Amino acid sequence: MAAGDGRFDAAITGLGMVTPAGSGVSPTWERLCAAESTCAGPIAGLSGEPVAFGAQVPDFDPVTAIGRRKAWRLDRHNQLALAAAAEALADSGLDPATWDGARVGVVLGVGLGGAASWEAQHRTMLEQGAASMSPMLIPLLICNMSAGHLAMEYGAKGPNLVTVTACASGTTAIGTARELLRGGLCDVVLTGGAEACMVPSIAGGFARMGALSRHEDPAAASRPFDVSRDGFVLAEGAAVLVLERLEDARARGARVRARVSGYGASADAYNPTAPDPHGLGAELAVRAALRDAGAGPDSVDHVNAHGTSTPLNDAAEARLIRRVFPHQPPVTSVKGVLGHSLGAAGAIEAAAAALTLEHSFIPPTANLVSQDPEIDLDVVAGKGREGQLSTVVSNSFGFGGQNAVLLLTRA
Repeated sequence: MAAGDGRFDAAITGLGMVTPAGSGVSPTWERLCAAESTCAGPIAGLSGEPVAFGAQVPDFDPVTAIGRRKAWRLDRHNQLALAAAAEALADSGLDPATWDGARVGVVLGVGLGGAASWEAQHRTMLEQGAASMSPMLIPLLICNMSAGHLAMEYGAKGPNLVTVTACASGTTAIGTARELLRGGLCDVVLTGGAEACMVPSIAGGFARMGALSRHEDPAAASRPFDVSRDGFVLAEGAAVLVLERLEDARARGARVRARVSGYGASADAYNPTAPDPHGLGAELAVRAALRDAGAGPDSVDHVNAHGTSTPLNDAAEARLIRRVFPHQPPVTSVKGVLGHSLGAAGAIEAAAAALTLEHSFIPPTANLVSQDPEIDLDVVAGKGREGQLSTVVSNSFGFGGQNAVLLLTRA
């Protein structure tokens, strides 16, 4: 809610999730709370590479989820986004048939867009010639179509944006959506992120640069903060949040699941792929989110870490968390269960942070067997932790040194 000091709370009134833990908020939350390991399995066409597994959404049938006509016209990341949006809107209680579409915006985060469609059509061109390619290739692959398809589905004629900040994209999208509400440009914003690039070229590229785990057991490969972590598990997924001004949500009697009370963004200006080893750039984003919310570091009850399970990222993030939050709030990373869904990760984790506040329960970090002694944090492991929570910080950091941080508060 806007206040004299410039503070602004955006109400989260709807959540939708499609993740490697299942299609829907409930199955995803249940698996996070149980710390069930990553749903990792073989990636088709990648059997000869050093890393041949990733975490896909299980049993996702796009025809059932969004209808046959849309299914064949959309890349998989768009299919996941539409499925997540349908759940989020149903959860919010809003009826698109009755809203003023000009006051409804869409902001989605995407990292690589229609990589699967691009690769498939490139293969068709090489094997059968350009005349056999799909005339839908360009709409299938360009990143902005994620937001465009949601707008077309629900008649959202307000600002329509896609943010591309690598693995921070989903978080950047939610922060941008909140600004549209704060600035009075929208009354409702559908926001979040989507990614589906489980294809040989992308997986092979990450493997070749040494970013992916080569653990012998795919289900145990994503192990944030563990001393034996050796890389992330490539994943896919989507999450959509419905944001409204807090006063508007209250006026219509909506259930507010949590509030987005602060947002910060920054750049490392350090290296294309490696994080600043001291987390100095990321720290700027964390402190900016605290200032935006008018909150002190000691008010934070929990940190939902970026926690990718890579040696450099986890160590750098641990240093900045320890520096900014000396009171040692409990920390968790959901990537132990879900893997790393790149542009969608921040949105999925923001939804998880909202659920953490709503249920007063911090899910444990899966696969954390032996915590790295250099990571001096209170990492929740083994089993979840109950307790009254009022403020959660959710971190997202991406290639290019792009950092985005949300501060969520209890409804």
